[in-house]
Amino acid sequence: MLDAQVGYDFQMMPGAGGDATAGPKGSAEGLVVEGLFLEGAAWDPRLGALCESQPKVLFTPAPRMWLRPKPVDQFVEFKHYNCPVYRTAERRGVLATTGHSTNFVMFVKMPTTLDADHWVARGVALISSLSD
Repeated sequence: MLDAQVGYDFQMMPGAGGDATAGPKGSAEGLVVEGLFLEGAAWDPRLGALCESQPKVLFTPAPRMWLRPKPVDQFVEFKHYNCPVYRTAERRGVLATTGHSTNFVMFVKMPTTLDADHWVARGVALISSLSD
């Protein structure tokens, strides 16, 4: 019996718009997510990595992301920050049996040139819905 674990591998995609139902080069594997917002950081499309946000800018658009299901031992390794994704900017909810808030969705591996501790100290998160 095989004991392989499967999870999502993450790839940030350049540009915005396009066919959100297909991955790069029309691949049918996984899904493309767009429309999230970064809080506490910004995205540098030239570097393909997190960067500091501009002063007084609370939220910035996150890049399109390709989530590919694959065996964990086949994940692409890169310097990253495990960025939490929340449904709302409040970041609070009822504590679920998983130990996470009911507002918590998942972690996304965001490429970075800095240590993950840098982004943890800034409270960087992805938000799926902003308040009006």
